[in-house]
Amino acid sequence: MQDGRAPRIKNRAPAAIQVTAEQLLRDAQERQESQFRAPKQRVEDFEELHEYRGRKREEFEKRIRQTRGSIKEWLQYANWEASQGEFARSRSVFERALDVDPRSVQLWLNYTEMELKGRNVQHARNLFDRAVTLLPRIDQLWYKYVYLEELLQNIPGARQVFERWMQWEPDDKAWQAYIKLEQRYNELDRASAIYERWVAIRPEPRVWVKWGKFEEERGKLDKAREVFQTALEFFGDDEEQIEKAQAVFSAFAKMETRLKEHERARVIYQFALSRIPRSKSAALYAAYTKFEKQHGTRSTLESTVLGKRRIQYEDELAQDGRNYDVWFDYARLEEGALQDLREEGVTADEEEKAIGRVREVYERAVGQVPPGQEKRHWRRYIFLWLYYALFEETETKDFDRARQIYQTAVNLVPHKRFTFAKLWIMFARFEVRRLDLPAARKILGAAIGMCPKEALFKGYIQLEFDLREFDRVRKLYEKYLEFDPTNSPAWIKYAELETQLEDFQRTRAIFELGVSQPQLSMPELLWKAYIDFEIEEGEREKARALFERLIALSGHVKVWIAYASFEGEAIPVPRAEREEEEEEEEEEVKMVEGDVDLARSIFQRGYNDLKGKGLKSERVALLEVWKAFEEKHGTSSDLEKVQGMFPIVSRKRRVDSESGQVIEDWDMVFADDERESNPATFKLLQMAHAWKAQKAGNGPLSGFTAASKATTQEGEGDDASDVASSHDGD
Repeated sequence: MQDGRAPRIKNRAPAAIQVTAEQLLRDAQERQESQFRAPKQRVEDFEELHEYRGRKREEFEKRIRQTRGSIKEWLQYANWEASQGEFARSRSVFERALDVDPRSVQLWLNYTEMELKGRNVQHARNLFDRAVTLLPRIDQLWYKYVYLEELLQNIPGARQVFERWMQWEPDDKAWQAYIKLEQRYNELDRASAIYERWVAIRPEPRVWVKWGKFEEERGKLDKAREVFQTALEFFGDDEEQIEKAQAVFSAFAKMETRLKEHERARVIYQFALSRIPRSKSAALYAAYTKFEKQHGTRSTLESTVLGKRRIQYEDELAQDGRNYDVWFDYARLEEGALQDLREEGVTADEEEKAIGRVREVYERAVGQVPPGQEKRHWRRYIFLWLYYALFEETETKDFDRARQIYQTAVNLVPHKRFTFAKLWIMFARFEVRRLDLPAARKILGAAIGMCPKEALFKGYIQLEFDLREFDRVRKLYEKYLEFDPTNSPAWIKYAELETQLEDFQRTRAIFELGVSQPQLSMPELLWKAYIDFEIEEGEREKARALFERLIALSGHVKVWIAYASFEGEAIPVPRAEREEEEEEEEEEVKMVEGDVDLARSIFQRGYNDLKGKGLKSERVALLEVWKAFEEKHGTSSDLEKVQGMFPIVSRKRRVDSESGQVIEDWDMVFADDERESNPATFKLLQMAHAWKAQKAGNGPLSGFTAASKATTQEGEGDDASDVASSHDGD
């Protein structure tokens, strides 16, 4: 039963006999029915042949009269006459056709082909002579003419045809064909003369190269060198012409390389690269690099690679002259080349040239001034000036030039809009290295007066500090703080200076003046530095007073933790007592133990303060530190009390008024908060956690129950073991 589906093909292999389209057409023609085939005519005698020819001629003449300009009809007529052996009639038809269109290349070619098939060689020669005279720019006619003469072994005749052809200055293929003719018959001197005539007519690099290779192949090395040298003299020093000569230079050098004349080849490459612009000699540099890799030394190879890199950088800078990263790389390349030359021990002239190349790169680079007065455009640019000045100072020892570079850069920057502290500081330090300290101070003073900036103050202060001019450092700090009194790190550094100078009264005065400022950036740093100073001096009472003042100002949990830790830890004895007990051999600094009870009371005060502010996460952070403190210094009862103060994380559900969805919130429940605010809920939570703990096998008392018991006995608290436990509540 057929279901209408296509039959499956079981054998997908190709057939043993492949049938092509041509075979199908041939079979169709052979098997055509007889009534549809063209009738064949048999000629029995000359009378019938004469009648047949007359009928065909009438047909051709009729078609020619109808389409006189159709070369196809003329060719069919002439070729039919030639097939009948009527060469005179065929010539007549061709001549009549030439009268219609004498410039038809196809007509001339068929005419000559007819004569050659009929072995009428002289007629064919005459036709070619007429054709090339009428159509001298048709290379096909010349090629046929030359081929005929060479086929007949008439070499002088072929040479004569070529000479006639060359007078018309044809394309390069015609000249090459003439040269190959002479080479086939070993007339190499004639071929060389043809090359000479060729380059005189078409002096292009490829023609010179072909001529040089020809002379090399036939063993005339002196002649080959003469050819290349003549070519280079012809192109001369003109920029456009010298670019065309790259192929001549390359071929000349490669020829010397093949002849094992490596020094000659190197001189040719170097001479070419010194005359051709770097941006247009990439191919020549590539050939030179390959040559040095094969036959050069390490130094020559490195110089070649440098040249190649120079071309690459020039190309990139031609596209974007303000690409300062490329300028940096370019300058480093030239400076590295200078260092390599110095290591090899070059002459003074070569070193001076290398220095000139570095200066040229820097001068070109700093000439690319950013277009706008936005600092982000100048950040990379200003480093070019700095590197330039450092190069002149460290490498060339030209200090006057380095000073001039710094001064030019300073004058160039629009300081009313922005400035660069690094530029001023490096300029000043340069003058310090030149032992001109007044000039350095004058530079930094002008910078601070013109465009005060934090980095400038820091750099000037560090300079005077290195010189141990502490009075000047104090004045600078005063100017610095007048400029920006909110800068806490500046107050701290000023106080640290006085500490190092052991003027502790000034240190305290600076700290007091700093913390009394109405606005400070990061005041906690200044307070911490003040307190740490008093602790290091062993002044516990003064440090305690500072903590109390800071708590009154902020009351932050970190302040409470630091205050309590301070009271519980040991600090050094006061400096006055240390000086009194000082012995000849100084021993370790004595420490004064802390007051654990006082530290515990500080923790309790902090907890109560945070509780009063309703801060839960801060209370947990304080309890964590308190617990660690009790583990180190307290008893088990003290630790149990702190553990009982930890909260329980509970989950509460509420209905969102806008969306109507039930939302779960996680909250920390402190036992003392629940007991004070909601006694009924507190009792319920106590029972729930007791049941949960008993079910988990943790004993009759755990979790919130232990916490409630601890708070009942001690007044407050929760169990730290249930910090991570959760409670579901509505």
